[in-house]
Amino acid sequence: MCVAYDVDGVRHDEMPMTQTEFHHAKPIFEYFDGWTEDITGARTLADLPENARNYVLALEKLSGTRFSAIGVGPDRDQTIVVNDLIND
Repeated sequence: MCVAYDVDGVRHDEMPMTQTEFHHAKPIFEYFDGWTEDITGARTLADLPENARNYVLALEKLSGTRFSAIGVGPDRDQTIVVNDLIND
């Protein structure tokens, strides 16, 4: 996952805004271990493989917000409710 940008040796945690900086920007990646388990039956975070949970937590941290739901398949019932927005 791209977590920042290097522009001429300076780290930018947000995408550079000027055309010159954008042209010189090189992505800084953080790598995560994948998983091979089928997650389509997962209905809670605990049901996910550890590497999938770590990825979700890293995305929440990077975005600075809590996730409300995660889709694990194409059907409506293939959703993990992470933070219930109605009852919070």
